[in-house]
Amino acid sequence: MAIATINRIIILFDEAFQALSVPVPMPEVERLAILVQSAMSGKKRAFHTTKHVLHLSQGMKPAQVLAALFHDVVYCQLDGGLSGQTAALLDGVTQSENGALLLREIEPHDKAVALCASIFGFAPGQILPQQRGMNEFLSAALAARLLQRHLNDAQLIAILACIEMTIPFRAPNASGQTAAQALAQRIQAHCSRRTAEPPFSDQQTVSFVKTVVTDAVIFANRDLSGFTAANPGRCLSNTLLLVEESMSHFAALSFCSIHEYRGALMRMDAFLRNLNPEYVCQSYDDDPDAAAMRGMVAVVKKNIAFSRDYLAAILTSMAIIEALALSTGTDCPIGIFLGDSTHADGGSDQIEDLLPPAPTGKPVNAELVTLFENEHILESINDLTASPLTEFVYQSLGHHGTQQALAQAQFMFDGHLTPLAFLQTLDRDMLRATIHACAEIAVSRKEALLALAQNLLVEHPNDLKHVV
Repeated sequence: MAIATINRIIILFDEAFQALSVPVPMPEVERLAILVQSAMSGKKRAFHTTKHVLHLSQGMKPAQVLAALFHDVVYCQLDGGLSGQTAALLDGVTQSENGALLLREIEPHDKAVALCASIFGFAPGQILPQQRGMNEFLSAALAARLLQRHLNDAQLIAILACIEMTIPFRAPNASGQTAAQALAQRIQAHCSRRTAEPPFSDQQTVSFVKTVVTDAVIFANRDLSGFTAANPGRCLSNTLLLVEESMSHFAALSFCSIHEYRGALMRMDAFLRNLNPEYVCQSYDDDPDAAAMRGMVAVVKKNIAFSRDYLAAILTSMAIIEALALSTGTDCPIGIFLGDSTHADGGSDQIEDLLPPAPTGKPVNAELVTLFENEHILESINDLTASPLTEFVYQSLGHHGTQQALAQAQFMFDGHLTPLAFLQTLDRDMLRATIHACAEIAVSRKEALLALAQNLLVEHPNDLKHVV
């Protein structure tokens, strides 16, 4: 699979160079492809992979293709910082200080990094902001250093502008400029310098800036196209892949603790809740125009709401498992309660084999149920996000009931409701079936779970008043 991907990357590099009329020897093209594949094959990556790069490159202009190949090649949070060949290629660009990366003074001969700093608006001595351009800047600097021997400054600027525009979710700055307008201003200032290569006339600069920034906006909107996809499942897929990236220190998610997985889901839900749909897509000089932008924002809102509904269903089922774990012992790996479908001999019990058919009749979101029943639709599906328990709980409670249960679970998460009291708020038939299914898997908790099931059949009004 890796060799097939490298070959596809080789073809992308070669076709882009040919389209730019730049002769690059095939051995060097191969080295570039191997570098990109190697840098993006870290075990912690789930979304920011070469698969994303290949999708992003489809139908793009040559400079956009080269930008796609390099735009995620550095991701310090996932890759554990800079290491190996990437670190060597970025030698002298940054220095570490108090846990942050600072842009070092740029050597006079280092035109590639100087050009990046000019396009990104970064100055030597400043901290590279982790969530606002650090990875994008370092990816761009690496691309510029590798490509400067083949491309002129105008071609490099087109590539760097695309990468800069992928810094996501930016509100207008203090002057009211959008990210695209600010980028255009920096490119125009750079092209107006006497030292600019090649030199631009005023008319050439206007045309160049318009073309480069428009292409960069198209590229950036394509990078986040999951948010504007007609199928909300694509946005959800990307969301779940990002959750998986945040849990990547586990070899298998079934070994992740219940509490930690629930925390990752809640962080992603909080991110989506606080994300302003107006700042997802970019426009420059009325391209896309106002009507198109309104339509894109409307789709973003719909897709965010859909993803949050799916996360709510998963969180509700995880809250039930967490309450069962805490009521019968302590936090533990999720697989203890749900099983592990990666079991080599297939002998491990699975939750789907032990639950009764999901009840029907309560109002639900039909699109959510379709995904639950056809989990292969999602590219990012894994044993946890596809858990039949989530579908069973969602169908049992209905859409509104799931939201109500999650609201009660939040009281438990915050310490204002005991796990037992939370369980007492739930539908008894659903809870009984869930406990008995988990008891068949969680051999170390079987007796305690069965005792809990028996206990929950009796009303305990005082439990609902019990505050931890």
